Amino acid sequence: MTRKIIIKCLTLLLLVTTLTGCIFKEEDALIIGSRNNTESIILSNLMGQLIEDKTGINVTYKENLGGSNVVWTAMVNGKIDVIPDYTGTIVINYYHETAGNADETLAKTRELVAADGITALDSFGFNNTYTLALDEDEAESLGVKTFSDFAKVSDDFILGAVFEFIDRPDGLPGFQKAYGIKFKEVKGMDHGIMYRSINAKEVDVINSYTTDGQLQMYNLRVLEDDKSYFPPYHALPLVRTEILEQYPEIGEVLLELAGKIDETAMQEMNAKVDNEGQMVELVAKEFLQEAGLISK
Repeated sequence: MTRKIIIKCLTLLLLVTTLTGCIFKEEDALIIGSRNNTESIILSNLMGQLIEDKTGINVTYKENLGGSNVVWTAMVNGKIDVIPDYTGTIVINYYHETAGNADETLAKTRELVAADGITALDSFGFNNTYTLALDEDEAESLGVKTFSDFAKVSDDFILGAVFEFIDRPDGLPGFQKAYGIKFKEVKGMDHGIMYRSINAKEVDVINSYTTDGQLQMYNLRVLEDDKSYFPPYHALPLVRTEILEQYPEIGEVLLELAGKIDETAMQEMNAKVDNEGQMVELVAKEFLQEAGLISK
């Protein structure tokens, strides 16, 4: 093999590797991104299916992109056009600002993302906040109902937590300080593994989300954030502003989802995927049909 051929092969390999490792934009489709969790993928499909049904615009999904910061970076850099996200995450985690009540946090969200060429639309209707969950029988025997109750016994517990929660400014460090909680050990893991781990007694308590479908499957008690440490995390669509300017019908369609999904409905959709193994696409379609947003 000649030196010239070797150089060409290496150049081709580098090009393929580069393309494989990045998110690239198809010119003929709206790109909807999602995090590496069930809820984000469901919300992306709800938005995408509704847009395709109402506008005829082609949609391409970029699913399981990673944690919130990975997806947010792709959005800011124009690699994806639409994502579902959460007001508290945006204000505190992305911009390191202080959240307020639900209305204040939404207003702050809109102000902050606008400076980066992004428009925050109205909330889907549910607040998915962090919580702690532990075995119901153990919680009952200890008399634990709130985070403050748990703080009195926490040093005997091993926490299973998603990696992102351990590091986020609105996550574990501030939470522990606010309640004076000290764990025996903290184990980082993927979201889906947490429930299997607590069921197998590998951890004693987990940082779940209030809309987790697995909460319907396991005998766990969800504790109350009695000091209201965690900010509002209302889920909503984010769209790049230049896309809305070019295709205003996208914004009009997504507003049809405003206020349509409460905590119970989101938890039920998550459960159908995580507990029953149903396909995300079918779960999203069923919800849109039942809500009267698309025809059956």
